[in-house]
Amino acid sequence: MTHTQITFHNHGIEPNLLAMIDGLKFTTPTPIQHKVIPCAIEGKDIIGVAQTGTGKTLAFGIPMVQRLGLAPGRRGLVLVPTRELALQVNDALQKITPAYKMRTTVVIGGASMHEQLLRLKQNPHIIIATPGRLNDHIEHHYLRLDNVGILVLDEADRMLDMGFLPQIERILKIIPRQRQTMLFSATIPPSVVKIASRHMQMPVQTEIAPSGTAAELVSQELFIVRHEMKGSLLNELLKQYSGPVLLFVRTKRSAARVARLLKTNGLSVAEIHADRSLGQRKDALRGFKSGQYRILVATDIAARGIDVTGIELVVNYDLPDDPENYVHRIGRTGRAGKEGHAISLATPDQGQDVRRIEQIIRTTIPLGAHPKIPAEKFYAPAKVMTRSFRPSRRRWRR
Repeated sequence: MTHTQITFHNHGIEPNLLAMIDGLKFTTPTPIQHKVIPCAIEGKDIIGVAQTGTGKTLAFGIPMVQRLGLAPGRRGLVLVPTRELALQVNDALQKITPAYKMRTTVVIGGASMHEQLLRLKQNPHIIIATPGRLNDHIEHHYLRLDNVGILVLDEADRMLDMGFLPQIERILKIIPRQRQTMLFSATIPPSVVKIASRHMQMPVQTEIAPSGTAAELVSQELFIVRHEMKGSLLNELLKQYSGPVLLFVRTKRSAARVARLLKTNGLSVAEIHADRSLGQRKDALRGFKSGQYRILVATDIAARGIDVTGIELVVNYDLPDDPENYVHRIGRTGRAGKEGHAISLATPDQGQDVRRIEQIIRTTIPLGAHPKIPAEKFYAPAKVMTRSFRPSRRRWRR
């Protein structure tokens, strides 16, 4: 019995775009690309669920570029939750848009509105945007979207949560109802599917792995440690690794504090969080990719917007506020077929937070211990004390 290798050559891709893909040395499509590309090329609406780092951008990018290239006058719109992800998606699309001499532009906060307006006046074929800044352009009448033929919501669970939903709804009201809509994310809970389906025409749901599945090549480890010992444990753990480290914290203040701690120990560190300007965030990411900085300290801004091959270790110095972000965080390592490791630090009172994460990933995270740092346990759940109520017979005297 012979085995036929799956390639991009049997997915309905036009020859000129296929030549571009071959030139990039992309030979075998990932599972999400294999399942989505043929359906999307046919113009079907798509809900794609796959682990992070599995090639979702080209899964929607290849069909989008081909369909727009063969239908002049229509435009593509890609909505993403963060500036970093917008830039990353743009970089990926620009590798294949030359097949049809197409232009892309990025519309994000923190960048010059005037420069964005000049690029929008050049009538780009594809716009990659964060919802807030796109609505700014719409409200100032700088942009019309009545020719959008393809809409993509990347990281759809974030795009359709209650924070982004009002902005998304405003955009959906002004783009044509007759369009192709594609949603992609590693986590799409049923509530989001329900919301999304209101704006889609008989969507094809493609699930490579159940929502919340962690990347296969990422091993996980959990340390229970007192809050005041986190810094000491972190320093000891970092001695065991020599490669790039992406370290997540909850708040901007924590990012600055942890970065200072690491710098005092002689480590090269950069920061990405909301208090940093777009230029500072670009410089930090560029330096991390080039090896100028070994450690990147980030809030969840980076959980869905960093595509750096070769990250050896992800550290959850703080557990995420949203347990679903755990999947996206640890998916920054173990990419492009390489193995990775994820370490999480939890305090004794965070047992319930860990259990919520384990429910999403449907597995128990193995416990780790370090000989120099006292091992802790999660506090036992508090017992609810109940007793029957008896009305008092005592009377107040007048």
